[in-house]
Amino acid sequence: MRQLTFILLFVLSLFNFNACGRNNITSDTTNTNNHTSTNADDQRLQTAFENHEENIQVHGKGNVIKLLADDTTGTKHQKFILKLSSGQTILISHNIDISTKIDILSLHDTVEFYGEYVWNEKGGLVHWTHRDPNGLHIDGYLKHDGVTYN
Repeated sequence: MRQLTFILLFVLSLFNFNACGRNNITSDTTNTNNHTSTNADDQRLQTAFENHEENIQVHGKGNVIKLLADDTTGTKHQKFILKLSSGQTILISHNIDISTKIDILSLHDTVEFYGEYVWNEKGGLVHWTHRDPNGLHIDGYLKHDGVTYN
């Protein structure tokens, strides 16, 4: 009986691992990559905006102020705009061909992000919020309601 219980638990853990890996979703209560959103994150993003910086890794957290239609031309991207606590806005462009889309996303929801910043006149955009299947770029993520999308 103990062997059967062990085998059953082992098979279930394999199924759970495979399902999470296939969908690129994990559910946890820990910070991915030990990032904690702070005012320093907002300051770094503000500095990047003021200096027209591009292609830098950034981390932050903001509230959804606008949901945009998915970009389905070429590589598919989920797009939405976040407002940081500093007041700066950031366009998030999340590759949903590589990662999983946040299906239940509403105005005022909080989303944490880690990705690559690109300057634009409206506050900037963050992309590469997913793993790199080729292993050449730093992996990014989005976190919403305790679920990590990468």
